[in-house]
Amino acid sequence: MSAVTLYLGAAAAVVAVALYGLLARAHLVRKLLSANLLGSGIFLVLVAVGRRVEPPDPVPSALVLTGIVVSVSTTGFALLLTRRLHEETGKAHLPEDDGPGGGGAAAG
Repeated sequence: MSAVTLYLGAAAAVVAVALYGLLARAHLVRKLLSANLLGSGIFLVLVAVGRRVEPPDPVPSALVLTGIVVSVSTTGFALLLTRRLHEETGKAHLPEDDGPGGGGAAAG
């Protein structure tokens, strides 16, 4: 098994876990952690793409470094918004949608 195959397999596993976390959880901090995990899986794919040729291509590594910087700043901003939502509503999760229109019982 080559290193590229190992990286791609690990990336697929990480992306699968991250997608489950994004779709199955309502808590915003858990969704944020899942989004970061999804980014890490994508970074692994980029590293695998850069290593498949000899000598390794430096462009995917540069993209990963740029992505890490963007990910850190986006995570900080999302945590700030989550904290603000918690201060305003007392909850740190998204409201459930009651169907088309989101009206629920009060809309009828």
